[in-house]
Amino acid sequence: MERLRDGVVALSLGLVIGGVWARPLLAQQVSSGTVAPGSIALESDPEKGSLNKAERLEWFRDQGFGLFIHWGVDGQLGVVISHSLVGASKEYTDRYFSELPQTFDPDQFRPLDWARLAKLAGVRYVMFTTKHHSGFAMWDTATTPFGVMHTPFHRDITKEVFDAFRSQGIATGVYYSPDDFWWLHQHGIRIERAVPAVQPKSNPEFMKYDQEQIRELLTKYGKIDALFLDGDATGLRDLAWKIDPNIIVTRGAIKTPELTVPGMPMPGAWETCMTMGTAWQYQPQNEHYKSGGELIRLLVETRAKGGNLLLNVGPKPNGELPIEEEERLREIAEWMFVNSDAIYAVRPWVITNEGNIWFTKKKDSSALYATVESDAPWPRATWKEFVLHSVKATDKTQVSVLGQSDEVVEYHPEIVPKTTWHQEKDGLHIRALAAQRLQDNFRWPNPVVLKITNAEPALAPPRVQTVSAAASGQGEVFTGDVLDMGDQSALQVGFEYRSIAGEDANSRNAVWVATPIQTVTKIGQFTTTVSGLDTKGTYEFRAVIQHPLLTLYGAEVRTKR
Repeated sequence: MERLRDGVVALSLGLVIGGVWARPLLAQQVSSGTVAPGSIALESDPEKGSLNKAERLEWFRDQGFGLFIHWGVDGQLGVVISHSLVGASKEYTDRYFSELPQTFDPDQFRPLDWARLAKLAGVRYVMFTTKHHSGFAMWDTATTPFGVMHTPFHRDITKEVFDAFRSQGIATGVYYSPDDFWWLHQHGIRIERAVPAVQPKSNPEFMKYDQEQIRELLTKYGKIDALFLDGDATGLRDLAWKIDPNIIVTRGAIKTPELTVPGMPMPGAWETCMTMGTAWQYQPQNEHYKSGGELIRLLVETRAKGGNLLLNVGPKPNGELPIEEEERLREIAEWMFVNSDAIYAVRPWVITNEGNIWFTKKKDSSALYATVESDAPWPRATWKEFVLHSVKATDKTQVSVLGQSDEVVEYHPEIVPKTTWHQEKDGLHIRALAAQRLQDNFRWPNPVVLKITNAEPALAPPRVQTVSAAASGQGEVFTGDVLDMGDQSALQVGFEYRSIAGEDANSRNAVWVATPIQTVTKIGQFTTTVSGLDTKGTYEFRAVIQHPLLTLYGAEVRTKR
């Protein structure tokens, strides 16, 4: 909550008015909530049997920001990439496979323009859709005629993309779908996804086909840093590690949620995949883009929770990026040019955030970054005061604002914009001024980052674990477990749940529904019964614990039916 006081804008965190939370302070612990025995995880553990090297995963975590590129033969239609074939009529399917490739001719395709923009935006790796579920190959392959070399364009797009991004120092990644609707169609198999009968592991000839394509992609195009297997990775990820033991398999070996950021940090390397709008591929109508500010905030939140953000673009049929996507990448570029120190080679702090202030720390603990979000711009030449309740200063602590010298404000010689701070019992008090002029209207709308060196944690947050769900005569009984009370004698606990029926294994669109809260005064299990759930439905739930400053979550667990 912001208020004016003696001409200074002050920020107060954690206010409780009349027993009601004035502003939810969403923060998550680094190691809360493991899936208990007998519970069903949201998806099978992708890390089981993984041969990803620890040092390579550490490198991957340091990168922080990747660019996803979804592009296929149906981009000219403005439809969802590939999925329009599921349930399509014979006439539609025949036109798709026989006529559509003849319309693919992106005469404005200039991948070096993409790569230069990506580098400016702070992108460290690219993930390119070499083959989506339709089966259309975006590279020069000997395995199928359904590909870019059999179109009027007749150029190896994958090679040109990888050459361009490598020239800008950006690591390369192959997105590959083990599903292949063209292969199913050629073999008289109904086009579907997520059905065992249509998976490569159920069809030896299909598996051989996929494996040969993986060999081409990982041997013909130089060093490939990462592989994203958007489907059953059986028989493919091990082949990739055999070809290159240093390759990182992302989806198929680490957690890769899409269209959502988890409510809690997950251990190790993980990556959230996010669209700029609602669609993965170019969609000229029925599209709504997130603002540049929203995308920056998603990047900040993801990094605060220890993950990488893989942000998607979908080129137009002529090969250009839509202007909406270019504009947003340029807005991110301006922010990253100032604040990228808070994004690269960072790990979670003891908590992810205090209200609208998000934390990351250098993995060597040399600096803590507090990224200050606000619904309104922080006007230039205006002071703000903050209390960081989770931070304790030492005699070596220094505080500054990233990007500025703290020495001068243009056109305001009377102001000395020196950041000051002092430690109190309730936390680290900081007074700072936004001095740098980044845009003509003097009102930079995106987050400002405070850099704090040689600081220590000032609190021990509580910990909660999501345990299980079980059906009863009254409904679904959710069980959680308070593992640690932290620094509190009493805490409020409860659950959140949402329907995931019809969702992709990695994608989430439904909103969380909160159960009534209860008060606990000691560690141990607690339960809540929820009635009215569809007995044939599929849900996931998580335990919730409220600290006076923080709301923390257990792991997201699927209900057992």
